[in-house]
Amino acid sequence: VLQRADEAVKAARAVAVGGGGGLRVGYAPSPTVRLLPPTLRAFQTELPQVRVKLHDLSTEEMIAGLREGRLQLAVLVRPLKAMLRGLHFETLERDTLRLAVPPGHPWARQRSVPLAQAAKARFVGLTRAHYPEYYAMFDELFAKVRPQPRVGEEHDGATSLIAAVEAGGGVALVSQSLGCTAGGRLKLLPLTPAPVPLLVGAAWAGDALPPAADLFLRCARAAVA
Repeated sequence: VLQRADEAVKAARAVAVGGGGGLRVGYAPSPTVRLLPPTLRAFQTELPQVRVKLHDLSTEEMIAGLREGRLQLAVLVRPLKAMLRGLHFETLERDTLRLAVPPGHPWARQRSVPLAQAAKARFVGLTRAHYPEYYAMFDELFAKVRPQPRVGEEHDGATSLIAAVEAGGGVALVSQSLGCTAGGRLKLLPLTPAPVPLLVGAAWAGDALPPAADLFLRCARAAVA
C-alpha cells in the first residue's frame, strides 16, 4: 500500500511539474465541511506545487462537470443511480439526517421529533432541478406517512436554506454536518424512527483517476479512517 501511495505521489509530481492547470474538484459545502480541510492539508503537504481549485456547485453541475471533463473529482452526497450512470462513486463517510428548526420553535426542546409529527410542518428545501436526490430522500423518508408533507419553498444552497429556517419560513431536512455552518442559528433535532444516513463520497469519470486526483482521494480516505 505504501509503495502504491509513493508511486502515486511521484506520478502526481511529474504531472505537476509538467503544468496540468491544477486539480479541479467540485464539492458540496455542508456535507463536506469536516472532510475537506484535513484532506486538503494532507494533499498540499504531499504536493505543495499543485493548486487545488475548489468549485462550489450543485449536484447537477458537478455531474455535468465530470462528464464534460471540467472537473477531475467531485465530493458530494451520493447522487441518484441514474445520474451516476457511466461514473464511479466511492463512499467516504455517512452523515445523519436531522430536522432543522429555529431555536425558538415549539419543537426545539424536544429530544426527537416523530416523522408523523414532522410531516405536519411547512417544509423548505433545496432547488428540485439542481438537487433531485434531496427530493428522492424526502419522498422515501415520508413514504408511509399520511398525509405526506410537501416542500413549499425552494432555495439554491445551504446559506439561503439556513436563513429561511431561521426566519421562520419552515422546517427543513438537513444533514448533521450543516450544524458546522449554521452554528446556533438552528436547532438540529433527531427524527424517529431514525432515517437512513446520507452517503458522502467521491465521484469521477473514467476507469482511472489522474495521478493528482488519485492522491486527493487517498488523502480523503485517510481523513475519515
